[in-house]
Formats: sequence, C-alpha cells, structure tokens
Amino acid sequence: MDEVLIGSVLASTLRVTTPLLFAALAGLLSERSGVVDIGLEGKMLGAAFAAAAVASVSHSTALGLLAAMGVAVAMSMIHGFATVTHRGDQVVSGVALNMVAAGLTVVLGIAWFAQGGQTPPIDTAQRITGLLPQWAEPAPGSWFASVVGHGLLSHNALVYLAFALVVLVWFFLERTRPGLRLRAVGENPAMVDAAGVSVPRLRYTALALNGVLCGLGGAYLTLAQNASFSPNMTAGRGFIALAAMIFGKWKPVPTLCACLLFGFLDAVAIRLQGVSLPGIGEVPVQLIQALPYILTVVLLAGFIGQAIAPKALSKPYVKER
Repeated sequence: MDEVLIGSVLASTLRVTTPLLFAALAGLLSERSGVVDIGLEGKMLGAAFAAAAVASVSHSTALGLLAAMGVAVAMSMIHGFATVTHRGDQVVSGVALNMVAAGLTVVLGIAWFAQGGQTPPIDTAQRITGLLPQWAEPAPGSWFASVVGHGLLSHNALVYLAFALVVLVWFFLERTRPGLRLRAVGENPAMVDAAGVSVPRLRYTALALNGVLCGLGGAYLTLAQNASFSPNMTAGRGFIALAAMIFGKWKPVPTLCACLLFGFLDAVAIRLQGVSLPGIGEVPVQLIQALPYILTVVLLAGFIGQAIAPKALSKPYVKER
C-alpha cells in the first residue's frame, strides 16, 4: 500500500501545484519588468469564470481557453493602463482588480445562469482530461504503475505545460534579447530608455504574457480540476503564488520548488483529514485546511526581507526630457 500512498500524494501534489505555477510564473514576468502584481488572484478568478461560462455555453474547450486568456489579458491591460500609462499605485490597482473580480464573477454568474453565482457543469467532452487514462488510478502491488504511472503520467496537458513553462521562462529571461531587456527594465528603466527601447512597451508586453499565464491557471481550475465555476474558487491561490514567487527570489526554478512545496503540503493536508496521528489524535479539519496559508505567512515573514527584489519594482517610470 506504500506505493499507492506515494503515487496518490505525488499525483495530488502535481495537480495542486499546476495553477500555483501558472500564477507564480505570471507574477514573475510582470515583476521582473518592474510592475507589482497583487492582482494574480483576481485574474485567475476572472479567467476561471470565463472558461467555465464559455465552455458550458459553446461546448468548446478551445473557446473556453481563449476566453480565459482574453479576460486575464484584458485585466492585465487595465492594470497596465492604471500603473504604466498613468503611473498609479501598483498595489492599489492590483487589490482593486481582486475586488472587482470577486464581485463581478458572482453578479454575472447570477445574471446569466441563475445558480447562485455558479456556472452549469461542463460536459465531460469539454473537460481537459489526462493524456494517458490507463494510469488514472494507482495499482496496488505495482510500484511502477502507482508511482510512475499514476503519480507522473496520469495528468492532462496543462499540467505538463506548466512545468515546461518553467524552462521556457528561464530560457526567455536568461538567453534571449527580449528577455534580457525585460529584466533590465525592472532594474534600470532609464538605461533601457537611453538605449532607445520603449519602457512602457516592454512592461505592457510583460503584462500581456502575465495575462496569458493567469488565464491558463484559471482555465485549469474549471476545465481540468473541477467541472464548473463557484464563487471565490481560487481560494487564495493567487496570493500563495505571489508568496512562492518571492520565496523563489523572482527566479523560475526556485519558484517551481516553492510551488511544489505548497502543493505537497496541500496534498498531504487532504490526506490527513480524518486521520488519527500517534500521540496527537485526529487533527481538526480546519487546521489542516489552513496549513498552506500558515506556511505562506511563515515563509513571507522569514524570507521577504532576505529576497532581493528588482530595483525598479513598483516604481513608475517618468521619461526624462
């Protein structure tokens, strides 16, 4: 049974990590360009609603994905308009996006579907399912089938895309000219401007990429992990992703490790519900559910002072005359 437990926890860890990783990489791109993005939560929530609403009405997975990315990119552009073009407070703008998304998704859900803010269930044909369904369940007595098959090979395309994006984002930032410019604009925008490169254009590009990734993260929640949208279903994942990004010091691979840590803790917390631990007894469900958020606070308290943020982060750029 050990291989079944290991395979199940591994599979749960990767599933829970996926939306965190999409959001964390989205925040990383935005903040490496100098734009703070507190609005990851709101973008994921808006994208999740758009994906579920469009997919349930149109019966098209592709349209659901496009709607999710379109809504998240639009929200990123609003954030950019407020902070890059008009040099508004980036934290306030992000918080405003979160509040608008939390309220608007419920209002639209009630107005369109009259189900208390929820969307109709998405048909199985429109859901994003595992690429290798034969590994959907662990096999007692078989280490390979349980750990490798179920734990690693049973997932859908979005899970593997999220992990592949870690390598792609690293390569983009470290090995390409646009990526180096994006990093430079987060450190010294005046130098980038002096070289004849548009600072606002770079930051808007980073925000557009940010929106695409947030859209994928939100779509994953409704098209792959769940079968419909429910109010506030992101449940703080955007903030956990933000903490993972800071814990990872704005670098793709350490950010992946932080997301895996959060995902593992969440997966273990699910397994511990109703389990009696030696010398402790049955741990309250509420405490177990709060563990990922407690870890977020602990990590931020311990590492936020040690992490070195991009020098121009949260600082509006004023072009010198």
